[in-house]
Amino acid sequence: MPSSASGERPPQTRRTATVEFVRGSVRGTRRRALATLPSLFTLANMLCGFAAILVSIRGQYTLAAVLVGLSVVFDITDGAVARLVGAVTPFGLQFDSLADLVSFGLAPAVLAFTLFSEGRDEWDPLGWVVCFLWVACAAIRLARFNTTIDPTADKRYFIGMPSPGAAGVVLASVFAFGDQMQGRDRLWVLLIVAVPAVLMISTVRFRSFRALVSPKSGKPFGIIAAAVAIVIGFAVAPVVTGCVLAYGYLLAPVLVPALSPLARLVPARVKELLT
Repeated sequence: MPSSASGERPPQTRRTATVEFVRGSVRGTRRRALATLPSLFTLANMLCGFAAILVSIRGQYTLAAVLVGLSVVFDITDGAVARLVGAVTPFGLQFDSLADLVSFGLAPAVLAFTLFSEGRDEWDPLGWVVCFLWVACAAIRLARFNTTIDPTADKRYFIGMPSPGAAGVVLASVFAFGDQMQGRDRLWVLLIVAVPAVLMISTVRFRSFRALVSPKSGKPFGIIAAAVAIVIGFAVAPVVTGCVLAYGYLLAPVLVPALSPLARLVPARVKELLT
């Protein structure tokens, strides 16, 4: 009786062994490539943050703000790609945090200080303190996020303002009134750095939009509508749109409870479509 009829595998020849080895190598290479893909976006995030530091020192403040903005895009993308290919790893988490410290810790602090301080005078030490406060709070925020992962926590919220959102406040401010930020007589500008910095290590809850960009999101209508509105806003009035998004997120813990009664005016069908 043939071996196939008796349920036994045919004897493995050198040819079949070679084919199976090649197939296994290809599958392993593909898995390694997919696992590396999120780290490439994280590396691009870090590269943009490092470049933002360099051009800030050269006085190219608008370009530095654009580069930090690109870091935000890459930071969102690497998480979405990692979840899409199933490559969420402890290494990726730590690498992402180190990249975020460069892009959303050091880069915004250097950008703000180079705008504030045009030379050496009696106000420079105050700029050093406030900008170091930003770096320290960003580092504490990222370390706390990595070490206090609670599986029972509400994944819809962050505890403390996320560092990309805090960096967005600095970016929007640079585009909106970067010219007025230069000069030590504008000490109020340091509030743009100090307030988001303190919120990063606070216990205030900020909405997380991670579920909206998840590849497993069942109803993408809300994120599609929001993306279209944001693209149109940046095309028509980029400065206003940036300020609305950045400062709206900064003030969201206060604005959302205050405006929540207005949500009753939205038809239930629209709510169901957008959620």
